[in-house]
Amino acid sequence: MITPMIHNMLRREDLVRLVDEIASTDPSEAYPAARKLEAGKVDSLLDSPVALAAVRGRGGAPAPLPLALLWYVPIRATLRDRGIGNIDLADFTATLPVAFLFAKATRRVARSDATLAAWREEIHSLPAGTVAQGERAAYCGALALWWAGVFPERVSRRGLGPNMIRAYVDFASGAFDLAARNLQRAVPRAAEVYAGAAARATVLRYALQDTSRDYLGPDAHSTAGRLDRFLARLPPSGEDELPAA
Repeated sequence: MITPMIHNMLRREDLVRLVDEIASTDPSEAYPAARKLEAGKVDSLLDSPVALAAVRGRGGAPAPLPLALLWYVPIRATLRDRGIGNIDLADFTATLPVAFLFAKATRRVARSDATLAAWREEIHSLPAGTVAQGERAAYCGALALWWAGVFPERVSRRGLGPNMIRAYVDFASGAFDLAARNLQRAVPRAAEVYAGAAARATVLRYALQDTSRDYLGPDAHSTAGRLDRFLARLPPSGEDELPAA
């Protein structure tokens, strides 16, 4: 079962590195950032525009920071821009790429022996209404959302193009809803996160995709690749940067 973990796993030295990166990005913000850290205002620091700029790096290259921060800060910012300020939901979304980075799930889907049908069968092979079924549903839903958000091109190639992405998101939403119902008594806080993920699955997928462009795009470390990512961050003239929910 995948649950929010990044917010609690961040160490002081990780945040000190973030403050140092802020100082390199904008020296005038170094002291205010350090003051927030010393005062224990971690969420205020993570939500600051200068933290987002520092994490995204100078010249389009991601900053040399822990993987958890590289995903968490931009995802929090994207979700806030969409009116979602729930920290647990942002934490859960950012947890997916960190948790699945070295997971066997990556190799399984690459070999095409794990599909929506297989995940659905895994969920419904367990007794209905049980905690075990809820935990399996949460895991499979997280896996589907991760693939649709971080690797949308691969998901599209597996079937019906963009419609396949929609199928993955719909599956994730249904799986999270089942998990929330099954786990409501046993693990109420996790159930609340899954209920939120079920209702906002489309936006969470967008947040994953938006963030992954910085780290997983073609020519990630070339000058052209950095320029492309920098230009992709700029909104079209006269238009909002984010699509409508």
